[in-house]
Amino acid sequence: MTEQTEPTEPTIPEQEPVPAKKKSSPLGRVAFLILTALCFAYLYYRLNGAAMRSGVSLPEYMADVFAAVEWVPWLALMIGYSLFYFLIDTLVVTRALNWFVAPIRYKNILPIRASAYIISIFNEQIGKGAMAYYLNKRDKIPGWEVGSVMLFIMFCEIFYLLVWATIGFVFSAGELPPAFQILPYISVVALVVLVLWILYFNGTILPNNKFRERRLLDAFRQATPIHYVLFFLLRSPALIAAIVVYTTALNLFGVEASILTLLPYLPVIFFAAAVPTPMRAAAITIWVVLFPENEGAMAAFGFVQHNFFILFNALIGLVFWRRAQRELFA
Repeated sequence: MTEQTEPTEPTIPEQEPVPAKKKSSPLGRVAFLILTALCFAYLYYRLNGAAMRSGVSLPEYMADVFAAVEWVPWLALMIGYSLFYFLIDTLVVTRALNWFVAPIRYKNILPIRASAYIISIFNEQIGKGAMAYYLNKRDKIPGWEVGSVMLFIMFCEIFYLLVWATIGFVFSAGELPPAFQILPYISVVALVVLVLWILYFNGTILPNNKFRERRLLDAFRQATPIHYVLFFLLRSPALIAAIVVYTTALNLFGVEASILTLLPYLPVIFFAAAVPTPMRAAAITIWVVLFPENEGAMAAFGFVQHNFFILFNALIGLVFWRRAQRELFA
């Protein structure tokens, strides 16, 4: 990797005019709240039914579930996985910035990526926006350039998760719920969309269309098919590790599971968890839907697993927070 050279004179990046902020629609917030309420209502219905079948109250039922978990090995497992994910996640961001913007060293991205995890507690996409602001202030990189890279990463993550879900379907199609039978059709449509997307941005189709010239789409104009392949290869170790970790963690919660069982499930759950907060409630609920014979253990697992991951990542962010602040306001 080439070293980033210091400019002799700092330059002020050209900024695009900022449009007036629109008020968010209350209908969207209401819909999210309704979705969250439906998820928790469903969880209550399933857990209360399981408690009644066991002849105990719901609090007693859940207390027994939590008491049966092997917490010490689970904690060590999740700490190791969270740190590994952080290193891979930072590597992906570093390489994408080097591809499309400027040569920035891996160690200089660590505090930015870690600090963004604090904001990602509320919304992952806002966390990526904070990274764009950080690089603009610290390295004088125009915000639209970094924003373009963040859009590229978010776009690729959708297809990366879909590819792994499809791989899981190939190996265990007969054991999946009927709803998963639509996955091959979704994968074919997504492949067609991706091919058309690449052909559009390299000018092969609709060459006179000006939409691709927008600044925020600059990374897509620069991207070649090899960039999409490299993104998949760089990001995949985190998901492979997650499948092993989550399989082991499920067994520590008293639920028998195999790697092939989780291979198609986990990408779908991660996709649901990546979108705004109400869908995170849906991601927790999915565990109960996928393992209906273990309602209590799966509800506890989904809640603890997801929240530990985002909170521990935020703790990593706090470790780098002072360094990030020094760099940002130096």
